[in-house]
Amino acid sequence: MTDTAYFCVLSHEGVLAVRGPDASKFLQGQLTCNLNYLNAETSSLGARCTPKGRMQSSFRIVLDGDGYLLAMASDLLQPQQADLSKYAVFSKSRLSDESGAWCRFGLAGGDGSLVSLGLDLPQTADSVVRNNGMIAIRLADGRSELWVSSGEANQARMRLAAQLQEAPVDRWLLDQIRAGIGQVFGSTRELFIPQMINLQALGGVSFKKGCYTGQEIVARMQYLGKLKRRLHRLAIDGAQEDLPAPGVELFSPVHGSSVGEVVLAAACPEGIELLAVVQEDAAADGRLYLGSPDGLPLSLLDIPYSLNPDQEIQR
Repeated sequence: MTDTAYFCVLSHEGVLAVRGPDASKFLQGQLTCNLNYLNAETSSLGARCTPKGRMQSSFRIVLDGDGYLLAMASDLLQPQQADLSKYAVFSKSRLSDESGAWCRFGLAGGDGSLVSLGLDLPQTADSVVRNNGMIAIRLADGRSELWVSSGEANQARMRLAAQLQEAPVDRWLLDQIRAGIGQVFGSTRELFIPQMINLQALGGVSFKKGCYTGQEIVARMQYLGKLKRRLHRLAIDGAQEDLPAPGVELFSPVHGSSVGEVVLAAACPEGIELLAVVQEDAAADGRLYLGSPDGLPLSLLDIPYSLNPDQEIQR
């Protein structure tokens, strides 16, 4: 299923724009990623945290004109815009919902289609190329995103469909799970610190940029703390009527209470695959159940990258 090239519309996310002369300075004090690393050829994952280091949102950020575009779960966009606007009034920055101005496509095995659009995208993760107002972004697992203006969306969709099969967004989410890329949704807002979803391993946290909201907690966890909950990839065997929603709890006989929460789930031919933040001793035990102590059993799968704390702090 996932070996076949395809494209889909990334309908589950919106685009928050932060523009103005002070946009970079303003966001540098708000986000986990280092905006000094961003330019016309580079994007980044990132998050915005509470003072206690809990993520209010996670996103993909890219430079555009006089500011930045942040693609995040649609149900986070309005609350993030409202909250950030409280602080933006003290700088020459303005926030707006540009979801309607952009159409974003996800592509797997679609490099040839990008080349036909004049977008020769490097294989390096987070690379960006641009042509005639279009933006292409390379993801860590080799997939890519194509951002086009809403006015060009129909034409771009037809050109992609001439070379690739169109798939539902759930297929994109399955590949995201298999790539081990976590994400915050409205139901998991302020539940995780960045290291719980391995954001630091994917270049979404800078430990050299200086102060930002929540930085002290995030840095302390990296240098001094012992993380008790971490992202794991799991599977449920057999077809199920419903997908577990983000935030659904996991249980284990190791503890009498919840040992974790679902981050993201998607159907696969064998049943369901999901990412979840799980207490490490419960993951090591291996006996995990969805929703209740006698819920559906979960089996652990691999995540296709390693965690290297020494390398992570170099960014």
